[in-house]
Amino acid sequence: MTLARTLYSAALVAAQPLLRRKLARRGVNEPGYLEAIEERFGHYSHAPGQGFVWVHAVSLGETRAAGILIAALRSEWARRGWPFRLLLTHGTATGRAEGLRLLREGDVQVWQPWDTPAAVQRFVRHFRPALGLIMETEVWPNLIAACQGAGIPLALANARLNERSRAAAQRLRWLSGPAYRGFSAVWAQTEDDAVRLRSVGAPVQAVLGNVKFDAQPDEAQQSLGRALARRLDNERGQRVVLLASSREGEEAALIESWRSNAGSVGNAAIQWLVVPRHPQRFDEVAALFKSAGLTVARRSQWGDLAAPVLPPQADVWIGDSLGEMALYYRLARLALLGGSFEPLGGQNLIEACASGCPVLVGPHTFNFADAVELALEAGAAWRVSDMAHAVGQAQALLADERRCLDAAQAAVAFTQAHRGAAQRTAEAAAGLWAAGSA
Repeated sequence: MTLARTLYSAALVAAQPLLRRKLARRGVNEPGYLEAIEERFGHYSHAPGQGFVWVHAVSLGETRAAGILIAALRSEWARRGWPFRLLLTHGTATGRAEGLRLLREGDVQVWQPWDTPAAVQRFVRHFRPALGLIMETEVWPNLIAACQGAGIPLALANARLNERSRAAAQRLRWLSGPAYRGFSAVWAQTEDDAVRLRSVGAPVQAVLGNVKFDAQPDEAQQSLGRALARRLDNERGQRVVLLASSREGEEAALIESWRSNAGSVGNAAIQWLVVPRHPQRFDEVAALFKSAGLTVARRSQWGDLAAPVLPPQADVWIGDSLGEMALYYRLARLALLGGSFEPLGGQNLIEACASGCPVLVGPHTFNFADAVELALEAGAAWRVSDMAHAVGQAQALLADERRCLDAAQAAVAFTQAHRGAAQRTAEAAAGLWAAGSA
């Protein structure tokens, strides 16, 4: 163990009581954090196993991407006549809840172990995975070292690295360098990601694209969204503009942009729909709009929409549900990309585009810079300077029916043009599995 990793490990061991307190605090609003806490420290109620294909997806976005990849892995393993048993790990409650949908008989789901030497060694000894696939950005020095020591092939899949993270990794190169070099393979999303990853020592073997382009929006939700959008237009003369995956500060900026517009909520032809990124903020966001004197109708209070029955009239609809983004995107004519109006790096716009919902993006999109630039070039998105500009641009676009329809078609074409990464990644994973079994 290097001196840098020794010091890092000592800090994490010392921080374990703080982690327990943090989980207890978060569990007040998100009870999922109180489930199976001892798994975080490498203690499991599951029977020991071996031969797992282990996929780590830290949070909601990575878990959704993992779902696409896992389907391709199951298909590829079946094509080769190999048994497939999934070990799925997460770091957040929303990721774990989403991951439940991906499990089949014989699969196992646990928390990612806290990155102390003892916890990760217990994890590796207990489950003995035959192959590990870490989704996108997660680099944990002790976990990677434990896999190296146990001879477990470990890949960073759908890998991305923005410029900020690259700079941080280079500042901590005595710790991050050996960790990146410890991967058996790294499969980057884009050529730019590959350059940045190689600069921090990652063994990039291929650029395979972004598996999120292979997502297929839920057709039942899409159909319902289309029906609701038609009725809303016909019966109330309104079209939905969605603030998708909003983050702290962005809802307040939206309210302020309305106040600067003669105190009105956009205009009468727009029905605003806000979907906060994090479930623990649902109540907070609803209270914020109400304190501004606005009426609110929450998705959890709409009841069954299968008729479809229009949601109640209100200044703002709040999408306080999980797993219904395909419904929200198809209901909307345009979306504002959350996380891009504050210096947070933006959220993923691919799901919106796949649903035929063009996107207005703010100035901060460094987390998904390549996908955003491709969408801008394809005519599936527009860049705006701030929230007030986004609101004004949305109003102007809704007044131009032809432009909205062309952008919606461009959005779908944009996602279709970049598909295939999931299958390419599954084939690369199968090659890594075979090499490790040889």
